[in-house]
Amino acid sequence: MMSRPFVFINVAMTADGKIDTFARKGAAISSQRDKERVDQLRAGSDAVMVGGKTLLDEDPKLTVKSEALRAERVARGLASNPIKVGVVTKADLNPHAKFLHEGPARIVIFTTHQTSKEQLASLRLQGVEVFIHAGERVDLEKMLQTLKELGINRLMVEGGANLNFELLRLGLVDEVMAYMAPMIFGGASAPTMVAGSGLERSAALPLKLVHVEKWDDGGVLLKYQLER
Repeated sequence: MMSRPFVFINVAMTADGKIDTFARKGAAISSQRDKERVDQLRAGSDAVMVGGKTLLDEDPKLTVKSEALRAERVARGLASNPIKVGVVTKADLNPHAKFLHEGPARIVIFTTHQTSKEQLASLRLQGVEVFIHAGERVDLEKMLQTLKELGINRLMVEGGANLNFELLRLGLVDEVMAYMAPMIFGGASAPTMVAGSGLERSAALPLKLVHVEKWDDGGVLLKYQLER
């Protein structure tokens, strides 16, 4: 039995691999069909996770939008929404953030001692379960072990690019799902699915294409497994 959850990254990107424009304001990429697919993925997950930049800059709700899907979760004895997980070095969240208040949902944040004691106290007063790691950054392997201990067996990762890269680099990802939209953003500074320090060609992470769909909206859905 794995000491971590099954981890999959889900992303919507343009034909040139961008997940946002150079303005980095959360440009819409997904078609309506893809939004419905993402909602189904969330509903089928125990938890949904985002990294610090996504959490602080975009303030995602990470909830299941479909009332029917929420009802199905409840019928299975689950909470209506999956657990929200934030991974952030300095957890300076707005006390009125949608991440904290749109739900209802259990909320877990992993952070470091760079987050002030006052902010930690504020988060806990709002019912957030906070785990503090001793290093300069959150230990992702330790974090996944903790999530497993919390009963999370299937974890959906919705970015951002730095978190995606680190999880992939450390061999902590099982699948990658990507909706490729029929559009191009361009822009040297526009973010892609993964960022971080990058890898040499000799260290490139091999993927196995296990499923592909061509949609009427002009997009393509790709599903990869990480080859070990």
